Amino acid sequence: MLNIQKKISNSFLIILSLPSTAMGFALSIQISALSWILSTHYKLDIHEVGLVWAAGPLAGIFGQVIIGLVSDKVWFWNGRRRPFILIGGALAATMLWALPNLDVIRHALGLESILLIAIIVALTLDIAINISFNPTRSIIADVTPEGRNRTRGYTWMQTISGFFGVLAYLIGALTDKYVLIYSGIFLVFAFSVIPPLLITEPRDLKNIENGDSNPLRSDNHQKELIKIYLAHAFTWLGVQTMFVYTFAYLQYTMSDLDDRQMGIVIDIAFAVLNTVGFILPALILEPLARRIGQVKTHTLCIAVMAGAYLAIALIGTTPTSFYILMAFAGVGWAATVSLPFAIMTERVDKSKMGFFMGIFNLSVVIPQLVVSLGFGSIIQSNENKTLIFIICAISLGISAVLWRFVSETATENKNTV
Repeated sequence: MLNIQKKISNSFLIILSLPSTAMGFALSIQISALSWILSTHYKLDIHEVGLVWAAGPLAGIFGQVIIGLVSDKVWFWNGRRRPFILIGGALAATMLWALPNLDVIRHALGLESILLIAIIVALTLDIAINISFNPTRSIIADVTPEGRNRTRGYTWMQTISGFFGVLAYLIGALTDKYVLIYSGIFLVFAFSVIPPLLITEPRDLKNIENGDSNPLRSDNHQKELIKIYLAHAFTWLGVQTMFVYTFAYLQYTMSDLDDRQMGIVIDIAFAVLNTVGFILPALILEPLARRIGQVKTHTLCIAVMAGAYLAIALIGTTPTSFYILMAFAGVGWAATVSLPFAIMTERVDKSKMGFFMGIFNLSVVIPQLVVSLGFGSIIQSNENKTLIFIICAISLGISAVLWRFVSETATENKNTV
């Protein structure tokens, strides 16, 4: 075991964050490029784009739960999570290559439908991401003790992952999406393969915390988990609506932009979102969580995001106003991709962390399915596309209310001052 791992130093937490960063970078590429390529280059309509995006949640429903359960039980290649990170990272890098080469793949397979190929590539990419995402997050809980160090682990994860997410969007805005995709192939592969070899995983996940004094692991823990799942699900109804349909909102409100300009606005907006998203967790959210509690901190951030979405629907009709309001939305994004993992992992049996992380992911992928399969038709049939961010605002507002019913754990309370 490296000395930096024994000390749980910041340098170790950075290394620990890189596999998740790889998957986040792959996801950022997908968010930046998939809808844009399908709608502008391959001329698919909104409903068809939604169908392609539905492939990912379907992969997540089965992939993360199954991989999480399996990774709790197996041990090979000197790791529990390591094998799935390595395999998933290599497969994700391969599918990133496939993304801009749908026509090449279609002709090679002798198929006619570009929609079918897009669904296959998107599904395979999401399977690859889902193979790795659960283990990349579970391994943080495996090697960090509960309390402040656990929160540090997940806030550093978002800091590093968010920084590279911003880099992804800037590459797409300043060059083009093809440069973004091909640079992502190298980064995703490197960050998935090298860091896991430097991390020593514990063979036995039981009793690492020197006893179990958390009352929420007794009869009440299931009720608390259900509250968390439900609150997190409404967060992702709004967030996924933003990710999938922002291009349609911009086409409606900024119709003077051409396809290239619109792609740049999307990339800059998401770069702004992720800039706030990677700056806040370690510098602001973790210290604030120690003062007022993780749940209260998260609830406040989600409420800010709901207000930002409502403001976008009302006044976000120019690139500048859109960027400013996306910065406020980034407050909620910073919390969404960091604090819920710390909150959830302190309420479950550590020896079953992969399984519970997979179940937790259902509160992400089921809303994604609702957005892709349900909201697409509604948005397409409604001429006024400001409906997109009204849906986002309502979803995040409900989420903020639901988070108020989640209790702080004894460990969280102990870490407040």
